[in-house]
Amino acid sequence: MRERRNEYDVTNSVNTTDAQDVSQTVCRIYENLYQRDTPKNLGQAFADQTVLYRGERPGFHECETNYHDAQHVLDVTLAMARLMDGCVRATNVETLNERLFRLGIITALYHDCGYIRHRKDTKHQNGAEYTAVHVSRGARFLEEYLPKIGMGDLAQAAARVIHFTGYEIPVDKIRVPGPEFRLIGNLLGSADILAQMADRCYLEKCYDRLYPEFVRGGIARKRHQDGSEEVLFASAADLIFKTPRFYQGATKRLKQDLGGCYNYIEEYFNGQNLYFDELEKNINHARAIAVEGDISMLRRHPPLTTEKSETEEQQLRLI
Repeated sequence: MRERRNEYDVTNSVNTTDAQDVSQTVCRIYENLYQRDTPKNLGQAFADQTVLYRGERPGFHECETNYHDAQHVLDVTLAMARLMDGCVRATNVETLNERLFRLGIITALYHDCGYIRHRKDTKHQNGAEYTAVHVSRGARFLEEYLPKIGMGDLAQAAARVIHFTGYEIPVDKIRVPGPEFRLIGNLLGSADILAQMADRCYLEKCYDRLYPEFVRGGIARKRHQDGSEEVLFASAADLIFKTPRFYQGATKRLKQDLGGCYNYIEEYFNGQNLYFDELEKNINHARAIAVEGDISMLRRHPPLTTEKSETEEQQLRLI
């Protein structure tokens, strides 16, 4: 079997740095599932996402977050399509009709767009500074964007569904218009966890890219009401050492908070959960690194899809 490539998905067949490759795969899933041609606004959503992340959309900077980049959102979108396909096949097509499928894909494509800075913003220097509020910012973007592609009636629902990918609101407190939207939210939250943790370069990205985002976003340290400060991640290495503990929380979120929807992927893969298989490989490697205390065991080189300098990331990694 050919060794999995760093820029490819869990099947090693879809290039998750290539929006066209992911778009074509998702459209094939849609057409096979609903036995109809792909609506134009689904392809448009992919094209618009590419424009946004490249900094070509009027009023917005390019994506500046090296962890939450275009590859991440495309990987999540692909996982979301597969989860929805599995869900429909495990239940029936009435569970998620084709319009709800499109909503799921679009919320996946834009679930992290809240990291993208407005060009008028002179207060923030990097999108990672929005970490704590990026989901709410993404919700506002979707409220404005969906009417432009003929799905304005679902804009408010999309603004709620996107919160299933974040931690601003506990999952059981997210208010949605109906049970079908809670299902989409559970699937989306599951896709977000599965895709990023199954990435072949997940640990390297945590070390090189996620920790610097945590520093910028004020997530590495927590300030309490009494003024005291708690260090959550002392360094990029500390983040890696604590990844197995994070995995425990992510597993609980997948199985309990998000209703075990991650299991629908097995219906798509004929009984296998390739995402969980790859995820567990990463966690086992993280455990080995923690035991040895040897960060040099991180040897993979993830593709870079942003224009931001890696030198800046290297400096923040040591803070």
